[in-house]
Amino acid sequence: MKFKSNINCQNCVAKVKNTLDTLVGAEAWKVDTENPSKILDISNPDTSAAEVVNKLKRIGFTAELID
Repeated sequence: MKFKSNINCQNCVAKVKNTLDTLVGAEAWKVDTENPSKILDISNPDTSAAEVVNKLKRIGFTAELID
């Protein structure tokens, strides 16, 4: 799954790390902060897009499914 996000920098990545590690696994996500859309890539098929969006929203970030 790919999401457009507002995870802008390495500091933001550090803020979402614990949440995403717990939700999908440490090796199952990455963020391209160089891309203007700040693409969050989730490679865990057992997690729904809604779960990702809701968990990030709770900690102050946005994610919009694009793929």
